[in-house]
Order: sequence, then C-alpha cells, then structure tokens
Amino acid sequence: MKLRDDQIERYSRQIILPYVGGKGQEKLLSAKVLIVGAGGLGSPAALYLASAGIGRIGIVDSDKVEINNLQRQILHLNSGIGKSKVESAKERMTAINPDVEVVTYNLRLTSENILDIIRDYDIVIDGSDNFPTRYLVNDACVLSGKPLSHGGIFRFDGQATTILPRQSACYRCLFSEPPPPGLVPSCQEAGILGAVAGVIGTIQANEVLKYVLGIGNLLTGRLLIFNALDSSFRQVKVPRDAKCPVCGDNPIVKELIDYAEFCNLSRKEK
Repeated sequence: MKLRDDQIERYSRQIILPYVGGKGQEKLLSAKVLIVGAGGLGSPAALYLASAGIGRIGIVDSDKVEINNLQRQILHLNSGIGKSKVESAKERMTAINPDVEVVTYNLRLTSENILDIIRDYDIVIDGSDNFPTRYLVNDACVLSGKPLSHGGIFRFDGQATTILPRQSACYRCLFSEPPPPGLVPSCQEAGILGAVAGVIGTIQANEVLKYVLGIGNLLTGRLLIFNALDSSFRQVKVPRDAKCPVCGDNPIVKELIDYAEFCNLSRKEK
C-alpha cells in the first residue's frame, strides 16, 4: 500500500516518529481491529484508532444511544440519542477519518456468532461492561489465537492488560471464576467517572497501536491499575496460570459455553 499525498499530510505527526515512518503507517492502514462495545471504553479507543488510520475497525454493540451515556461515551452526540450505538459510532468515526472502513455489528455476541466475527480481525478490544461477555470474548480469543486488549472500569478505578493467547496470562488466569451475582454492582448501580473510561480506553488504543506497529512493550503478564482519586498508576505482575481452564497446559475449556449460565445470571439479568 503506497501512501497518498493527503495521507502523508494527515498522518505526518505519526510518520515522523521513530519506529513508525511510512512503513508503520502502511501497517496501520492495513490493520483490522474489532472493538466489543461502543460505550465508555470503546468510545475513546475507537476515536483514537480511527484518527491513527487503522484501516478497518469493526464495532459490536446491540444497544441504542441514551442520554445517560453521553457523560462518558464520547463517540456519541446529543443528536444521536435513540440511534443504534454502532451506527452512531460509524458516523462519528468516518466523519473524523474517511480512510477508515467501519464495519458494524448491531447484535449481542454469543457463543454461536463470536468466532465467525473475530475471525477476520488482527486484534480485539474488549470494552464490554458485563462478566458473561468478558469471559466469552476471552475464551473465544484464546481458542482462536487472537490477541486481546482487556479493560475494566468501576467508579474511580480502571484496569487494563493485553493478552497474547498461550503466551501471557489471559482473563481467566486473573479471574478463573466470576464473582457471585450481586457482589459487584454495575456502572449503572455504582457509577463511573467519565474520565476514568477515557484513560483506560485510550490505554487500550495505545496497546493496539503498539501491537500493530510491533514496537514497545505490551501489557502482557501485567495488570495496569489506575486510581483517579490520587492519580496513581501501579502494575501487578500476572503470570500465566499453568492450571488455567482455558489457556493452561491441560485446558478443560475447548468450546464456548452459555456464559450467562456460567456467571449465574438469569435471562432477565443479561
């Protein structure tokens, strides 16, 4: 792929960077990234990846834009209230950068459709807000060998890690089982500072850019923890668990399951 003159101008501040250059920008334009969730985490990740020139960005979400989303979900505008989140996201991303092909999936990920969806992408960002989806995305990525950027937010705290299947710790190495229902309140119940979502979602975008460019050190085997109240970052080493049920030496999870049941959620709670 040869860069056009207008692309050289658009991405000039990236192209002049050490380790990027024209070849690096061509890698970005050829890359395919899937974002699960067009909410608090997916919003900043999508905006920065689109601006950076990721060639194809898939975005998965089954919800519509609501007014209470706008405090943190910066992909969406007031005029988008009532629209599907994926269409709202596509409009905003292509308005920022028409180079980007945005593929929308207005659906809920399930064990039946996720493998077909992630198959065409180089790396996946998990910006979901519920345990069934987190475990589903993790297990699907491990089983299919897809790199995964995980992010999580809660009140004034956030966390992020990058997963290279069977090379580094996966989400189940961190949390082999979900917490009991009701123990961890949702963002709807507990609240979230919008800027926390911005910090973590931007870190996830940064991890994807490093992965595509093949530069720097990924957050593999490390959990980055951010606290907004004291503006602190700390890292916790997370070794791959040889007994992990999905990525361990003798895995017992070899196919995807009903994750709502695994997380002890009724249909009403999904």
